[in-house]
Amino acid sequence: MTGIDLQTENIAKLIQLALGPVFLLSGVGITLSMLTQRLSRIVDRARTLEDLRERTTEEIRLKRIDKDLRAIWRRTKYINGAIALSTVSGLLTTLVVTLLFASEFTALAAGVVIAVLFSAAMICLSLAFLMFLIEVRIAINTLRIGEHRY
Repeated sequence: MTGIDLQTENIAKLIQLALGPVFLLSGVGITLSMLTQRLSRIVDRARTLEDLRERTTEEIRLKRIDKDLRAIWRRTKYINGAIALSTVSGLLTTLVVTLLFASEFTALAAGVVIAVLFSAAMICLSLAFLMFLIEVRIAINTLRIGEHRY
């Protein structure tokens, strides 16, 4: 189907085709919400440690706080990377949906472009999940309950 063909049946098929990427977009939105919430908690923890650092004079505690702040800095870099990659994935997915509709109603042959964009969106999302996993591992490695380090 190329050219303008606004039959209800054709539009229904097109919407069905776009449903997969739209569900992916919904998942990306939920992922972004979770990642930004996590970033917010990391920032709050960093502020708390900075305040504690200003009030602390003990050298041992200062070293521990500095070590925790370095870990938080690393976590922030990874969570920011995950947010950026998730956002790019969402943008690429919206382009896929847009091109699906555009190619249906114009002479645009965008099949290869759509496949490449969708693949790129999946790669970005996979890398975002990997960065999230690394951030979680850093958080777990710096976990301290009482005097025990896990």
